[in-house]
Amino acid sequence: MSLFVREGRRLRLSPAGRVLLGYADRMLDLAKEAAHAVQTDGPSGTLRLGAMESTAAVRLPEPLGLFHERHPDVALELYSADPRELINDVLQAKLDAALIADPVSDRRLESQVIYDEELVIVAEAKHPAIQSAKDVPSRTLLAFHPGCPHRKRLEDWFARGHVSPERIVEVGSYHLILGCVAVGMGVALVPRSVMDTYHERDRLSIHPLSPKFRRAKTRLIWRKEAPQAKILALSAVLLECNRGPTATSASASLPSYTENATISRPPL
Repeated sequence: MSLFVREGRRLRLSPAGRVLLGYADRMLDLAKEAAHAVQTDGPSGTLRLGAMESTAAVRLPEPLGLFHERHPDVALELYSADPRELINDVLQAKLDAALIADPVSDRRLESQVIYDEELVIVAEAKHPAIQSAKDVPSRTLLAFHPGCPHRKRLEDWFARGHVSPERIVEVGSYHLILGCVAVGMGVALVPRSVMDTYHERDRLSIHPLSPKFRRAKTRLIWRKEAPQAKILALSAVLLECNRGPTATSASASLPSYTENATISRPPL
C-alpha cells in the first residue's frame, strides 16, 4: 500500500495516505485533550454529541443551556442523524457520545437510560378513535427516513394489525409532520413530549398505543475507552433536567463544576 503518489518531482498523498492522515490528526487531537484533562480537575476539550432529531429539538435545549453554564471549558458540538449512523460514528470516534432510541448490544459501548418516552399516534382532530391499524382508513404514514426507529415501530404496528400502509411520506421535521397530519394528509407516530412544543394541538387528535408499542427508552451511549469526565458531566445534567436535581445518584456523585459550552453546527 502506497501512501504517496509521485507526480514528476513532487509527491502528493494517495487516497490511503489521506485516510491515514485523518486518523493521525484525530490521534493528535485526542493526545492533546488527554494531556489537558489530567492537568485539570473538571471536564474540558470538545464534546461531540449526536442525537436523533426529536431528541435534539425537544429534549436538549434546557440541558444544553445548563451545561453551558456549568462547563465553560467544554466546547459542545451537536449533530443529528438516525440511530444506526450515530452508533457507527461513536464507534469510529467521530462522536464522543450520542442519544439513541435503539437497544444497545455492542460490547464496545457503555450506555445509560436518560429518557423513557411515551409514543402516541396522532391524526387530524376529527379522526375517529384509533385502536388498531384497521382504524386508519387513509393508510398514509408521515415519518422520517427509513433509519428512524419511530418509523420502524409504526410500520411494525401496522404489520401487527395485518394492514399494509398505502404510502409513506418522508418529512424532515416533527413540526412539519404535525402540520401535515393536521390537514388530513395521514397519521404519524411521535413521542408525546413533541406535542408539548406544538402550538396548534387543537387541530390534532392523540391516540394511545398498546403497551407493546407505547414506550421507548432513549439512551446516552459512548465508547468504553473514551474519556469519561465530560460524558459523565453531560449525563448528570441530562438526568437532572429530566427528573429534577435530586433524581439520581449519578448527579450527586459528580463534582459541581462551574463551566460553559458553545453549540456549533445546530441539528440538521
